[in-house]
Amino acid sequence: MSNTDNHKNFFAVFGLLFGALCWGIVWYPYRIMAEAGVSGIVSSFYTYTIATVIAGLYFARHWRGIFKLPLSIFWLGIVAGWTNLSYVLAVIDGEVMRVMLLFYLSPLWTLILAHFFLDEKTHFAGLVAIVASLLGAYIMLNDSGSVGFPLPKNSAEWLALSSGFGFSLTNVITRKSIHLSLRAKSFSIWVGVMVFSLLAVPLMQLPFLSPSAFSLSNWLVMGLIALLLVAATFFVQYGVTKIKATRASVLFLFELVVAAIASYYLANERMDFHEWVGGVLIVLAAVFAAFNHRD
Repeated sequence: MSNTDNHKNFFAVFGLLFGALCWGIVWYPYRIMAEAGVSGIVSSFYTYTIATVIAGLYFARHWRGIFKLPLSIFWLGIVAGWTNLSYVLAVIDGEVMRVMLLFYLSPLWTLILAHFFLDEKTHFAGLVAIVASLLGAYIMLNDSGSVGFPLPKNSAEWLALSSGFGFSLTNVITRKSIHLSLRAKSFSIWVGVMVFSLLAVPLMQLPFLSPSAFSLSNWLVMGLIALLLVAATFFVQYGVTKIKATRASVLFLFELVVAAIASYYLANERMDFHEWVGGVLIVLAAVFAAFNHRD
């Protein structure tokens, strides 16, 4: 492998780890906004709008070809838009680590999607990963005294589950859309969240706050979130373009480490023993998934 390839691989890995760091901590400023009376949907709209404006100004000279983009960017925007919005809503209202672990069933979905859409063969390790993921989810969701098959116990956990599936589908679409530039992919994600947020406001019967309703501290928090989103999106999109979808999912496990530490110290959240056991199985499943495909 040449030095150029080594540098590209290093930046791809760094990008995914940096993205994992951002997503492992971004729930906290969103919770600050929620405690200030701003719903996750409204704060998502404003933070992603700020992110779009910042990046749009930086890449202003590239706007000329916006109407010549292929249809695949439309699908990427829809899937990634729902993925990011549902993730934000889940971590605001749910227990951070339970939400994260349900989200990290994504390697299971990635194995299935990559098999059908990227023609990546599923080997024995992949089958082990599927079984371990499902067993881990079963143990984690199976609270003592519960009756019947364990399912997510609230809307936040259902959102986390759907976000994990959306994340896997986003990665697969990203790898398949090699004809799209990094800038186009990133903008489609941000615009997708903005559109979903706007649609969700009337559906959820939420008050839509005007810009004048926010305090200076609100704008500073949302500006910080927007900067994290811009940096994380570019780095992650670069990483998943250069690294196999399943391996990218495993590098994102660093997010669990960040979230576990942050939720303990910032939100005083702790997991029960059965949740740790289920979580370990989900993580092991992700590691198996990483080695399921050969480069």
